[in-house]
Amino acid sequence: MATKKHWKDLSKGRRRMIVLAGCAQIALQIAALRDLSQRTPAQVNGSKVGWVAASFINFIGPIAYFLRGRKAN
Repeated sequence: MATKKHWKDLSKGRRRMIVLAGCAQIALQIAALRDLSQRTPAQVNGSKVGWVAASFINFIGPIAYFLRGRKAN
């Protein structure tokens, strides 16, 4: 059985990558939520509430919103 690693057991490089990935996720989600809040329902493919919920799915939700959720002007 594999032993569980704790934060202190990780190398500095691994910790840095985890923090960077977390920051990227938060930035993507904030950008998606901000963009979604400024659009009318007619400018969004599907439900705005559904896209808000989807934005909480790590990386996939915000990226999906930017690729499929916004209607072209």
